[in-house]
Amino acid sequence: MSNNNLQKKEEGGSKAFIQKFHAVAVVAIIVLVGFFVYTNAITENSKYPFKLGLDLAGGSHLVYEADVSKIAPAEVADLMNVLRDVIERRVNIFGVSEPIVQVERSSFVSENTIERLVVELPGVTDVATAVEEIGKTPLLEFRLIDQEALAQQATVEVDGVPVEESVLEEDFDPFIDTGLTGRYLASAALEFAGGSGGQLSNEPIVSIVFNAEGGDLFETITREHTGENLAIFLDGEMISSPRINEAIVGGRAVISGGFTPDEARALAQNLNFGALPVPIELASTQTVGASLGEGVLNKGMKAGVIGLGLVILFMMLWYRLPGLVAGVSLIGYVAIMLALFTVIPVTLTAAGLAGLVLSLGMAVDANVLVFERMKEEYRAGKNSHVAAREGFKRAWSAIRDGNITSLLSAVILFWFGTSIVKGFALVFGLGVVVSMISALLVTRTLLLALPESHITKKTILSKLYNSGVNTK
Repeated sequence: MSNNNLQKKEEGGSKAFIQKFHAVAVVAIIVLVGFFVYTNAITENSKYPFKLGLDLAGGSHLVYEADVSKIAPAEVADLMNVLRDVIERRVNIFGVSEPIVQVERSSFVSENTIERLVVELPGVTDVATAVEEIGKTPLLEFRLIDQEALAQQATVEVDGVPVEESVLEEDFDPFIDTGLTGRYLASAALEFAGGSGGQLSNEPIVSIVFNAEGGDLFETITREHTGENLAIFLDGEMISSPRINEAIVGGRAVISGGFTPDEARALAQNLNFGALPVPIELASTQTVGASLGEGVLNKGMKAGVIGLGLVILFMMLWYRLPGLVAGVSLIGYVAIMLALFTVIPVTLTAAGLAGLVLSLGMAVDANVLVFERMKEEYRAGKNSHVAAREGFKRAWSAIRDGNITSLLSAVILFWFGTSIVKGFALVFGLGVVVSMISALLVTRTLLLALPESHITKKTILSKLYNSGVNTK
């Protein structure tokens, strides 16, 4: 009998040592993660710096709306991605620090969906400068001229007097869309038109080369419409309308419009930077000064520190030692979240800071559920370790369901929301996942490492007596 007791004592001692080792390891990991976050925050040109959004770092926020009314619905997504790449290329050429160019849809459920392009330029606080950074990217279009419609329009008379077409029909459009636009452009170069006798004229032209798909389309157009005029439009303005004499094979064309050498060179450069596949219009602008962004950041950090302190204080006053354990777990939660912001990386905005502060309260929610179940088990006469295990087991279903519903809310906000809402949803979703991990792993490990305790029989009888139960 004594040997069995000795063996149980040795097993209990070994188990206690393992639990304490796990607790020390968890605390050490929290300290290392916290040190990693701290060094990144104070070190200039860190490998993993915090990436701040425009509302915290300052800069310009531009929103463009794309006109996709003439685009087949199946091609809209691809063309918007091409548009994003084109604008991103132009922004990068001007050396803007870490620009963000992303496609955004106004709604997934309404019929009139608006396609938007959001451009964020950190450090550029002048809206005019921001628009200039993007530059004027030309919209190149090739349209056929409807000669029959022009003839009919010209022969119309009122009281025997010919009437100008602009007076008769203000919205009259004699041009036919061919579908050939700058989206099929491969390259553009400045050249000079050849004159008679092999002499070069003084008229600069822009020679363009289409990609394979554009070359095939250009060949089809010129073959089927030989003898007609093909008008070349740049940003909605016709610059030339050459006559199609024969089918053009090879995907080459010439743009001539009375350019000066500098104008032709600039046009070729802009086309090479990227001709827009769809027309866009600047819809809104927003500028945040550096001092204003710094103020928002400082206030957000202050709110986070105060919120964290109040939550830890409440837990310690209400649950005492387990509350202190929950506080350590909460500090670990904050350290892990900040580390994820730098490693993923997450662009931290004011909305993201709000999500982080909100998630502080939710991060301790699982601990509250567990501690309440532990109190019930402890008051029933079980020791602290058994009460902790039972408390986690009984609270798990509520923790799981609550976190799943919160995570679903974050996913829906991220999927349907705008860029500002997405920042909040991403931080909130990460907070839900990390809080569940910190509650189930960190809190549980630290609780089981505490010395085992029992509620005394006198205390139990006192509680029963105070509740009016007959103990005789």
